[in-house]
Amino acid sequence: MRRLNVELAARAYPILIGGGLLARADFIANHLASPRVAVVSNTTVAPLYLDALVTGLQKVGVAVTPIILPDGEAHKTWDSLNTIFDALLAARCDRSTTVVALGGGVIGDLAGFAAASYQRGVPFIQIPTTLLSQVDSSVGGKTGINHPRGKNMVGAFWQPKLVLADTDTLKTLPARELSAGLAEVIKYGLIRDLPFLEWLEANMDRLMARDGDALAHAIERSCGNKAEVVAADEFETAKDGGRALLNLGHTFGHAIETGLGYGEWLHGEAVAAGTMMAVELSRRLGWLAAEDVERTRALLRRAGLPVVGAALGVERYLELMSHDKKVLAGRLRLVLLKSLGEAVTWADASRNDIAAAIDTCCHDQRESPPDA
Repeated sequence: MRRLNVELAARAYPILIGGGLLARADFIANHLASPRVAVVSNTTVAPLYLDALVTGLQKVGVAVTPIILPDGEAHKTWDSLNTIFDALLAARCDRSTTVVALGGGVIGDLAGFAAASYQRGVPFIQIPTTLLSQVDSSVGGKTGINHPRGKNMVGAFWQPKLVLADTDTLKTLPARELSAGLAEVIKYGLIRDLPFLEWLEANMDRLMARDGDALAHAIERSCGNKAEVVAADEFETAKDGGRALLNLGHTFGHAIETGLGYGEWLHGEAVAAGTMMAVELSRRLGWLAAEDVERTRALLRRAGLPVVGAALGVERYLELMSHDKKVLAGRLRLVLLKSLGEAVTWADASRNDIAAAIDTCCHDQRESPPDA
């Protein structure tokens, strides 16, 4: 087992990474305010892992209320949030009840937002079961739901008490989901960790083959990078850089997700295409060479990810991006690359350059994601 810590003073918490951790109910019990939890999962993950988790918790004297939601980004809504609240109220859960998220990023965001809101805040534990959630969304305390006008527009910062990343859950992960997670892994190399980017180039075949040691290393390195950024800028308030740098490709990618309808593209797929737009814009600003663009494109392709954006039309992209959370005082702040391994937030890119980068990366739809 590998262990990292997110250093947030009184709100610090551990990230545990390794195989067979779902069977270690004692790790979870040690972080409970009382011997009672509500486990939020979905119709895909629950049949695979819920029984084992419940059995383990019950053996150590923990009472469990299961809450099962439909699967998919399309269900990251007020209705699903209210389903959680209804179940918590029906079970008479109090402020000492811990909400446990068992699933991918959608479940983690929903369960975390519910925990932040129920009775003005109850404890929360993340048990991420996808690569994307293990390396990104489960760490850092961002929770929320989608709105028809924008992704993750309603939510709260609510840190978990524990993140338990069982790498054995990746054995049942569909190939498309594995690739989606690798988009966030690659992001860390691009924004702040060039040696990790080079390691990914040398080991992408091992990751695609689900080599356990390679996956554990990638998860640990990704979580380590995110933990450092979150500890320095928990609420994304830094005026220059900080936690916002974790959003490389996300403003473009969120436009794809919102424009097509949530769930048509996986989040990681949209981020990959959005990353190419950010890299192309960085080239147009004179920061990256054409070779850097091709190097990024080649790595994303090897990870099974799209490098061409959805055909929404440039004006539709720009409209959707104007609603993004990174807009401050009417100016769109984009995460761009000064060089591979060095990201910056930038609000001075011209509309023409942004439009040209989008157009360049949306010219050929033959590389869109495969059907689910």
